[in-house]
Amino acid sequence: MTKKSLSQRFRFKRELLDALQMRRIIRRMAGELIERQDEIERMLLVGIRTRGLPLAERLRDEIASMEDVELPLGALDITFYRDDLSTIGPQPVVKRTSLPVSIDDRVVVLCDDVLFTGRTVRAALNELADYGRPQAVRLAVLVDRGRRELPIQADVVGATVRTTSSELIEVGFTGLDSRDVVNLLSVKPESNLEEAAREAGEEEEGE
Repeated sequence: MTKKSLSQRFRFKRELLDALQMRRIIRRMAGELIERQDEIERMLLVGIRTRGLPLAERLRDEIASMEDVELPLGALDITFYRDDLSTIGPQPVVKRTSLPVSIDDRVVVLCDDVLFTGRTVRAALNELADYGRPQAVRLAVLVDRGRRELPIQADVVGATVRTTSSELIEVGFTGLDSRDVVNLLSVKPESNLEEAAREAGEEEEGE
């Protein structure tokens, strides 16, 4: 779902987090990961593309600043592991999965911008299983918007926002977007609610 099509179906409702608030939240999330002192040396941060990757990068930088240790950073593209692959078009955009070290016996921290239905995380777990057997897998998300469809919960959560099926969380990261921001959008009255809600799930989880 492109930014253009997003604007056609959804309208801005309110800003939830600005750049300063995001920075503070990500710093706190990094602190929560550091508190797992028995795991920190074995951690591998893995960002789920697209906007889980900049979150993983920010967490890596914060942890390096606090602990003087630079954790390895990977990226996961879950396109071919999605359970809705047949609905997202005949030529889905596939980006690279990159894991700089073996995940065997590592504590893999999956990072994503928004946790919604849980289906993206399930796809990420399925893909990880093809690369090895980690000691443990943790989940860190910037925003948990509830409305889960699968029994998946995050270990580290930046912000919890309760939403309706007609709303969408839009996350922006400088470098990919114009600025760091988290916005709440709502379906435009003239849009088809069911179709817009489906696209909202695609946008938030594994864009």
